[in-house]
Amino acid sequence: MNPMLNLPVSPWVARFAPLVSSGEALDLACGSGRHTRYLAARGLRVLALDRNAELLAPLAGDNVQTWEHDLEAEGAAWPFEAGRFSLIVVTNYLHRPLFADLARSLAPDGILIYETFAQGNQIYGKPSNPAFLLAPEELLGLAREGGLQVLAYEDGHVDRPNPAQVQRLCAAGPAFAKTEAKLDHNLVANEP
Repeated sequence: MNPMLNLPVSPWVARFAPLVSSGEALDLACGSGRHTRYLAARGLRVLALDRNAELLAPLAGDNVQTWEHDLEAEGAAWPFEAGRFSLIVVTNYLHRPLFADLARSLAPDGILIYETFAQGNQIYGKPSNPAFLLAPEELLGLAREGGLQVLAYEDGHVDRPNPAQVQRLCAAGPAFAKTEAKLDHNLVANEP
């Protein structure tokens, strides 16, 4: 059995997803759908995208639309219009050319939650290929290049669900701070 099928919701996703209470969410490279199910249970409409149809099949249902699509296929174009998503969640996936498209597809007051592997992860196992590991502060730079406001960022070691070196980011579209006071300072305060 694939151990990825039983992973718990990322604490990073659970911490920042409450910033979005309505609209459409994109769970990009959703895998087994742990975050798709979590976001749908919170009342969001979720588009679960992955290239693996077998993983998508059990996810379709109330509040969840699935789409089998390989964003890295030769000639593949980004399929989403600007400003579509209130929330975009990306975990354990990195394809750098997509970052500008992610930022454009985020609603002006939307939230991007991103968490993936960073340099140093090779001592824990896979991924170990430098092409799939973020350089120090790389995720911060990608967010800023995309015109996003960084609300929270971490770069370091985690023990759960497995030991890994990760970078985590919560960023918002440029209109986020101009809307009603959504941001609970406890959400973005550094954890001990």
